[in-house]
Amino acid sequence: MTLAIGIDIGGTGIKGAIVDVEKGELVSERLKVATPPGGEPDPIVAEVVGMIERMGPDADGLPVGVCFPAVVQHGRTMSAANVSQKWIGLEAEALFEKALARDIYFVNDADAAGVAESAFGAARGVSGLVLLTTLGTGVGTALIYDGVLIPNSELGHVILGRHDAETRISYAAKERARLSWRAWAKRLQAYYSMLEFLLSPDLIIVGGGVSKSHDEFLPLIHTKAPIVPAELRNNAGILGAAWLATRPHR
Repeated sequence: MTLAIGIDIGGTGIKGAIVDVEKGELVSERLKVATPPGGEPDPIVAEVVGMIERMGPDADGLPVGVCFPAVVQHGRTMSAANVSQKWIGLEAEALFEKALARDIYFVNDADAAGVAESAFGAARGVSGLVLLTTLGTGVGTALIYDGVLIPNSELGHVILGRHDAETRISYAAKERARLSWRAWAKRLQAYYSMLEFLLSPDLIIVGGGVSKSHDEFLPLIHTKAPIVPAELRNNAGILGAAWLATRPHR
């Protein structure tokens, strides 16, 4: 059994657990706390330190993976979604490593979810190019080719018509505009058709909380590649971050 800690930081909550990265299963209680108001770096780091301490002696010495809602380049956060703008340009990986007194792996949250679905979920065993999209407050994306992550794709921000795509096709956009499932699926169709034209993926995975209602809208979307719901739901970020923390690049 190979164990690692996965931490998933979001705009509203921080989740974490110890993970068996061979089976893709949580082996501890999943802990969750609210993201500190304002989403600033030091309070978030303090919450993560406290969360790992609460995991007890079982967490001692384990690799740690942390996923975060930002473009992450060489351990630095280059954007900030639903958290403080103080993260932009910050040496975030080094900040966590100093506080935790151990090496960590720091990754974009959608990328972590994509890796998890590839290793343990809807894309397990799938070769070629896998495209994951998360439909929530915004639109996150991940690209996995033959099991290898291509990081920071940010395809939720392609221009759809004259608009940033996520302002039209996120689940939040559906709610704001009070769209029916059919009307929303029409927008999603345009989006996924564009991505298919650009990327020719072998599999499309749709995640985010709305994926639990996939029967309402996925049958209305027609793509060349299979389009399927994500399987790992709220644990995807934890699983993916933990899995990445144990890879050879460490």
